[in-house]
Amino acid sequence: MGKPRTAGSIFRMLPSTDELLLLPETQGLADEFGRRRLAQLARQAIDAVRQELSEVAGEKIADSKDTLREAVLEQLKRVANISRSSGIHNVINATGVVIHTNLGRAPLSLDAVAAVARAAGYCNLEYDISTGKRGKRGASVESMLAELTGAEAAVVVNNCAAAAFLVLSVFAKDGETIVSRGELVEIGGDFRVPDVLTQSGSKLKEVGTTNRTKLTDYAKAINDNTKLVMRVHPSNYRIIGFTEKPSLKDLADEAHKHDLLLYEDAGSGAVIDLARFGLGDEPMISRAIEDGADIVTFSGDKLLGGTQAGIVVGRRELIERLRKHSLYRALRADKLVYAALEATVGAYLRETAERDIPVLRMLSLDRDVLEQRASKFAEGLRKVAGANVAVETVDGESVVGGGSAPGTRLDTVLVTVSHQTLRPEVIELKLRMAETPVVARIENDRVVIDLRTVGESEEELLMKTILAAVC
Repeated sequence: MGKPRTAGSIFRMLPSTDELLLLPETQGLADEFGRRRLAQLARQAIDAVRQELSEVAGEKIADSKDTLREAVLEQLKRVANISRSSGIHNVINATGVVIHTNLGRAPLSLDAVAAVARAAGYCNLEYDISTGKRGKRGASVESMLAELTGAEAAVVVNNCAAAAFLVLSVFAKDGETIVSRGELVEIGGDFRVPDVLTQSGSKLKEVGTTNRTKLTDYAKAINDNTKLVMRVHPSNYRIIGFTEKPSLKDLADEAHKHDLLLYEDAGSGAVIDLARFGLGDEPMISRAIEDGADIVTFSGDKLLGGTQAGIVVGRRELIERLRKHSLYRALRADKLVYAALEATVGAYLRETAERDIPVLRMLSLDRDVLEQRASKFAEGLRKVAGANVAVETVDGESVVGGGSAPGTRLDTVLVTVSHQTLRPEVIELKLRMAETPVVARIENDRVVIDLRTVGESEEELLMKTILAAVC
């Protein structure tokens, strides 16, 4: 037998990038990624194997070029899988979190998806087909939003933080904005209300205490430098117990008595009454307008059920000032956003939103329906999963997510999956790394599936993916 090779003497036996790209085993990857990108992935694979060899220096290791080539090819497959998973692609949301921020928040309706596809090519974004001249960007959907909310006008920007920044920059720069101390919140993604106020050039004036703010607190704070009175819906947290705040109508009356504007950042964007879904604390945009808010901002991709957007509705003269400000051009939305929003808002105006908008469909599912689906799904799994796999149904809770209705829990029935030898973390990883990733939860040492956020058309693929992970 020959003397065992060490890591230092075997590095030269590793295949080169060019050698890897010529192998029959890599041709499929070359078609998928392109040769230039595949070459980069191949270098990563070679470096990873070289690092492994360094870590076993002095030990007996494989001394065959064929063995090393196979090791690099295996590493290349892993690197390619990681590259695939890092891109945007479809996943199955089995978490029961309806508006899942990490999974793209609200899934679009079929009409919205079709509208985005139509707008992906040339479209009449700023072209008036009837006159053959330049048209107004977003005119149709902004008119629809005004109709839906009862506002005089609307404008759309690229997200709700941008909407708040635009409003504060236009109406409160170089002046004071009065806001309750209990509303100086941080919302998801490091969006802090005080920071937005500061960046807009407005000076923050806090009133009240964390849990109690009275109408008189606002009145006492108003002075010659006050530009705006702002109310912020807390969105992702609740203060309970000994609390107090004025009604929006009373706050609007107080602001208008001093010729000031009242701005409400309503957050999640409920445009219909969601109390029957357990979301009674979510403010309806139309009610804010009725109660006297001059400007209201809200999200397009939360309870509205559309795409990421910041929507501003309110008095026409104020909306036009926002539209004409130079900052609006930097923050405005693109054609795909307008297309998706138009289709989404159209469902509300047709009064078919609860049927057509996925978020509303999911929120409306009652426990009995979910129990029937979960029982049927679990039974199908049991029939083919084998003796090592335990499948059960248990009571559980879904959540709204996306910073909406944090105190609301929706009754559901979970499907639980466990294995005699596979740890739940291993099963969860296999589900997550599947060709169509399945994102699930682990509770009480079991993988749990909540069908509330799984479309019925996805159940067959979900079952196949689970079986592949546990069998």
